[in-house]
Amino acid sequence: MDMRTVTPYASAIFIIGTGSAFAQAPEPFVLGTIYIGSDATTSIGIDNEDLTRTTPKDLQEVFKSEPSVSVGSSLPISQKIYVNGVEENNLNVTIDGARQNNRIFHHSATTYIDPELLKAVRVDPGVAPADAGPGAMAGAIAFETKDVGDLLEEGRTFGGRFITEYQSNGDVFTNSLALFGVSGRFEYLAFGKYADGGVREDGSGGEITGSGTGLTSGLAKVAFNADNGGRLELGYEIVRDDAQRPLRADFAGLRGVLDTRTYTLERQNLVLSYRFGNTTEIWNPSVQIAYNSTDLYTGPMPGATDAYSGKTTSFTGKIQNEFQVANGTVNAGLDFYSDVADINGEGTAVFFAEEQATNIGLFVQAELDITERIRLSTGARYDFQEFEGVDGTRYENDGLSANIAGDFDVTDAITVSAGASRVWGGIALAESFLFDTAWTYPASIEPVTSENYYLGANYRVGNWDFNAKLFKTDIDNARTLLDPATGLFNGGPGQVSDLDTEGYEIGAAYTWTTGFARIAYADIDTKVNGGPADSYIGRYLTTPLGDNLVFEVANTWDRLGLTLGADAQIVFDTSAAGAPGGEIDGFEVVNAFAEYTPRRMENLTVRAEIDNIFDETYTERATYGQEFATVTPLREPGRSFNLRATLRF
Repeated sequence: MDMRTVTPYASAIFIIGTGSAFAQAPEPFVLGTIYIGSDATTSIGIDNEDLTRTTPKDLQEVFKSEPSVSVGSSLPISQKIYVNGVEENNLNVTIDGARQNNRIFHHSATTYIDPELLKAVRVDPGVAPADAGPGAMAGAIAFETKDVGDLLEEGRTFGGRFITEYQSNGDVFTNSLALFGVSGRFEYLAFGKYADGGVREDGSGGEITGSGTGLTSGLAKVAFNADNGGRLELGYEIVRDDAQRPLRADFAGLRGVLDTRTYTLERQNLVLSYRFGNTTEIWNPSVQIAYNSTDLYTGPMPGATDAYSGKTTSFTGKIQNEFQVANGTVNAGLDFYSDVADINGEGTAVFFAEEQATNIGLFVQAELDITERIRLSTGARYDFQEFEGVDGTRYENDGLSANIAGDFDVTDAITVSAGASRVWGGIALAESFLFDTAWTYPASIEPVTSENYYLGANYRVGNWDFNAKLFKTDIDNARTLLDPATGLFNGGPGQVSDLDTEGYEIGAAYTWTTGFARIAYADIDTKVNGGPADSYIGRYLTTPLGDNLVFEVANTWDRLGLTLGADAQIVFDTSAAGAPGGEIDGFEVVNAFAEYTPRRMENLTVRAEIDNIFDETYTERATYGQEFATVTPLREPGRSFNLRATLRF
């Protein structure tokens, strides 16, 4: 694709907002996204305001305005997140603070979550703080679900929200209901959702194999707020997907065979947390224990009787105390996990296999204002891990991780940032669907380690914000089961691979009183074992991403109760080993929405969307298999007209 192609798409999006942009007062609209260079961790923040504006239906839409975060697959059941080109298996992923253990099947999702439940997402790309948790080889992702305070109007003790939605592509109907309230010092929240729909079509009118919708999700929370400021909260979240999916759920077919089988995935997350009261500058502790599980059943292939049930579970805990010091805070504590992954074969292939790992980590992380112009984030953790293989082989390992990152305000308008980390991750559990009862483990498996670096700059002038960032991650001894001699994932339990990824991101944003417009571009290059990465060799690690350009604009007219917005993604051709002509084709996709809240009925909001306005036929860049002639990759849906109504009571 030529850069000249960008011009009409950029113009179309900017037209929505810029007509009123320069007539507004100079005080800017505050964006929820934290831009690169804004703090010592260069975090990407997607807050409740962002999620309310974009109403994402899957993880692709959650991150669609972040060019360095990619999500592959058009089916939520097989979507995987890539941060700076690194697959999420190499990041510490938490939901409401609970570390997830979802490495179950390479053809299914790693973190399947319903965006309707979310109030915020924080991504620490590359350099993550020590208190984010263990295994943050290339950073961390923290999902946070909604609380009563996010939904209940001020001054009320009870409320509810009903949402109904229709998507024309696939005739998808979605309904959800939330009830919430406070009674004395108690808070409660109950949410349920059901979505059902048929097979969707791509931009050329072809059916997307196995793309029907069969989703249920739920969230329940109860909390008690003590007189002394303490808070006890219990939360339970569940997502279940049960439908016919492609034989391998992350691509449509192999060697022209487009068929389906049953996939049933259920993920649960139970979290109990307590924040102590009567806090002081040196006494501000909190405690959390949690349990999560992911169950995946795959039905028999056509003409076969063998079925498989895999499960991953994690029991986790964390105790920490935040100390106030003269120029910031210091957070210190202990965390642990006990992870199990297993597989059951059914039919003619009756067997059971299991791996497990336990870990205890000690951590300290400081966030300090060194001077008025210099901010520093630095910390370390030490982890002790025990690992047990399928045949009972045990390993004990321990290691140190450390990080440092800082911001320097060169002037009131210019900030430069830099950071580095060295992370020790122990031995990761293998994917349960690849377990083999005949495995023989080596005398030792080298623990995975990584090094992360970034350098960024931010320039603010008036309502403009410009940013740039360079980043690099090197991961050594990642457990992939890839046999370097054959290039196949049958090399036994001790096989490891190395990953090198580097790239840059640049962006600009203009904000005004009632809206914003922003543009961002990222270019990412990855290598596995020193050679070019494709989506097969890159399993568990990376996939070819190349360069990605995103636009977003929105404006609100308060007196009319109207918000208009649009976004676009332009992905350029990129070289890839094995792809026809040595390249994976790029694409351009544009979406728009209008949202209206009647002044005489402010408890009702109606939203109309057009997804993929120009009916582009394309495959999302992070989707598996685009380089291989034998693979039919999953296309993204073509044009869809969506109507959504939200009633608050």
